[in-house]
Amino acid sequence: MTQLKGAQLKRYQKASPHSYSFGVFPTLELLAHRPEHVLRVVAHSRAERSGGLGKIKTLCAAHGIPFELNDRAVERLSHKGNVYVFGVLGKYDAPLSDSANHLLLVNPSDNGNLGTIARTMLAFGVRDVALISPAVDIFNPHVVRASMGATFALRFAYFDRLEAYRDRFPHALYPFMLGAPTKLGEVVFRVPYTLTFGTEGAGLPPEYAAVGEPLMIPQSSAVESLNLAVAVAVALYETNRTKG
Repeated sequence: MTQLKGAQLKRYQKASPHSYSFGVFPTLELLAHRPEHVLRVVAHSRAERSGGLGKIKTLCAAHGIPFELNDRAVERLSHKGNVYVFGVLGKYDAPLSDSANHLLLVNPSDNGNLGTIARTMLAFGVRDVALISPAVDIFNPHVVRASMGATFALRFAYFDRLEAYRDRFPHALYPFMLGAPTKLGEVVFRVPYTLTFGTEGAGLPPEYAAVGEPLMIPQSSAVESLNLAVAVAVALYETNRTKG
């Protein structure tokens, strides 16, 4: 495994072979779930005040991961002044489960939304997310930070189009669409299923109504629609409540 020193590290780009977990908790989650992909952990001298740093050092030692104090690297790469530690990870594959229920996001474009969705997925026991490109980069440090490291516990895959996903996974598809004839709470989900959501602005294209059983989340007319991350949370809560 290639080891990168702090002086060699550059700001993240999508084409980079590695990414970063900025913050104590995301780094702890990285070390807990993907230690085999951690190249190095870098900390600022001010991180010594953090109670979590001792846990990070212990995990690094247990897995033989280099730990480095490098104030300049942290100050140069971190996106916020209150970040004093980060992990450097090599990008990896985490294939979707054939038998588990999935979440399918069509062209999501907001880093914060994807991070929030990742954390919400774990809260309701869902670990598989498929994304139709173009889509947010799940390794983007902003996504990792917004998820508080939950991304490291997920399985994920990108597809160029819906047909490519469906050819690989014949799950029951439930597209969430405004104006759908069936309300969430009125359907018995057939497992394994895929909860499907569109973009933050436009939602799903009309043709998705013909490739599954469209559902809508009942809401008042006071707002046009729910935020994507909120809509996903409502759907995951309902499916978790009714399962079994």
